[in-house]
Amino acid sequence: MSHTTKRKETLLARVRRLRGQVEAIERALEAEAECDKVLHLLAGARGAMAGLMAEVVEDHVLGHLVDSEKHPDALDQDAAAQLIDVVRTYLR
Repeated sequence: MSHTTKRKETLLARVRRLRGQVEAIERALEAEAECDKVLHLLAGARGAMAGLMAEVVEDHVLGHLVDSEKHPDALDQDAAAQLIDVVRTYLR
């Protein structure tokens, strides 16, 4: 089973919030809002997308690459944590 199926509701909630942020950008552009407001909205949506990506990558790493049930001797929690930290830092 895919981790996206297991965490479906959490991921969908994040997507719905992201949709709201994109709609706010659209409204701001339609209303000819100031550039700084649009840029702040864009930065927020970008951050939300990066957060969603980081969550899916983290779940993938922990669920598929270091599955302790399938490969108990292969699990290296420190290496997985380091990889996840790097991905989260990159996606900021």
